[in-house]
Amino acid sequence: MRIIHLLVIAALVFAAAYVYRIKMDSTLRTERVLRLHAEIREQRDAIAVLRSEWAKLDAPVRLQGLAERHLPLKPIAATQYDQLKNLPERPPNFTRSGEPDPIGAMIETIDSAAVTGSVPAPEAQQ
Repeated sequence: MRIIHLLVIAALVFAAAYVYRIKMDSTLRTERVLRLHAEIREQRDAIAVLRSEWAKLDAPVRLQGLAERHLPLKPIAATQYDQLKNLPERPPNFTRSGEPDPIGAMIETIDSAAVTGSVPAPEAQQ
């Protein structure tokens, strides 16, 4: 009978220690969650401050004033355009007439071989 009493007392002590450990773990986790919530709140406040600063810096009236003050821009005059006779010569054509365009041929090869995702190739659809 005494052995049973000792086993029951030992089981109760073990159970009490286990429950205490669970309580301490949950307390620590609750504190961590509260700290994380506080950090999230601080970060949201910081984001709100940065957004308000960005809105202030991005205001069209402010940007217009900065542009007028720092950029020496003037309206385009009709005399700023050059004449067509002053354009540079067209670059030489390195392909002979009748030969296929080498870049166009590469593009056509890529397009015909391309198969995307679950869409079958154009030949397989027919």
